[in-house]
Amino acid sequence: MAAKLSGATQKTDTLPSSDSGGEHNSSEDHNSSAAQSGESRRWRRLWPGLTLLATLLFVLDLAYGSVRIPFVDVLFALTGQSQNQSWNTIVQIFRLPKAITALLAGAALAVSGLILQSIFRNPLAGPDSLGISSGASIGVAILMLSTDMTGSSLFGSLSVPGYASLVLAASLGSALILVLILLLSRRFEHGVTLLIIGILVGYFAGSIVSLIVYFGSPLKVQLYLGWTYGSFSGVRLNELPIFAGAVCVGLLLTLRSSKALNAFAVGEEFALTLGVQVRRERTRLLAAAAILAGSVTAFCGPVAFLGIAAPQAARRLFQSSNHHTLLPGSMLVGLIIALTADIASQLPQGGAVLPINPLLALIGAPIILSMFLRTGDSSGSRSPGAGSLP
Repeated sequence: MAAKLSGATQKTDTLPSSDSGGEHNSSEDHNSSAAQSGESRRWRRLWPGLTLLATLLFVLDLAYGSVRIPFVDVLFALTGQSQNQSWNTIVQIFRLPKAITALLAGAALAVSGLILQSIFRNPLAGPDSLGISSGASIGVAILMLSTDMTGSSLFGSLSVPGYASLVLAASLGSALILVLILLLSRRFEHGVTLLIIGILVGYFAGSIVSLIVYFGSPLKVQLYLGWTYGSFSGVRLNELPIFAGAVCVGLLLTLRSSKALNAFAVGEEFALTLGVQVRRERTRLLAAAAILAGSVTAFCGPVAFLGIAAPQAARRLFQSSNHHTLLPGSMLVGLIIALTADIASQLPQGGAVLPINPLLALIGAPIILSMFLRTGDSSGSRSPGAGSLP
């Protein structure tokens, strides 16, 4: 009888532990669903506001410049129905391609930076910090020298094959640097070492560019130096489809591998456990990053800071490490930053236009600095997608 009572007691004693485990699992599921619900609410709250801000900045970019055009007349000028024919020409021929270029370049560099930060698991990885923009500059400089030897003009009226070769040369140059950085990252995994290698590779690529430019004609050198400052106004209406096509190819490749980005942000070993074909997906994503960074560099010059700042700003705004949220969020933040810099470049009067790179540094540097301060204040609140600060 005592044995039966003892056995019954043991059975009843085991019940609370089972219930406790069930309560613990349900608590974890509840916390996870609550986090996803909070992220969804944040997305629904921020997305309309950011979209409205981007639309206002786009219209403001069309209206603002050496000639101020009222907002209402901008809408008429877009359809060619403004009573002032000069406004129709200004908006359709000059400002519309510039605004669309800023929109595409901002989205492309933001996605390129997000890809590199996820694959290398470092929040400071970007097209400029890893020397990828310098690699694209090598491709453009080599093409510049070769076209100079044949007497054609690189930055003048190129045909469609000419601009296609320009994008191809810049993309191949950036891909070459990307492959080199990827191979070195397998041997040196520390974040500081990888960034130092990227800076050194950037200096090395810059030295090659300097030697190539040295042998160019004075006109080519002057045009190339102006190109290095960065500008969204160099893409004309007939060149815009080529630039937009290259950016769309890079974005489509990225969207096809958006699930793999979440796995890469944790690590390649984790990606393998999920059944991700690591080599194929990594190659596709790096090709997308090279196309995005290379095409922007080819048409707009080596635009700095945007590829680092936009993904970090998106992480802070949406408070998410899910790339299904970060991809469109980074694109939206990137184009907002690019449009803001383009509008600020028109501030000087008298027809003067400021270069884009110094303005982007003024916007991007505070974002990166705040990232350092935030990480230093709360080292335990790091998101998986953000990598680890050195």
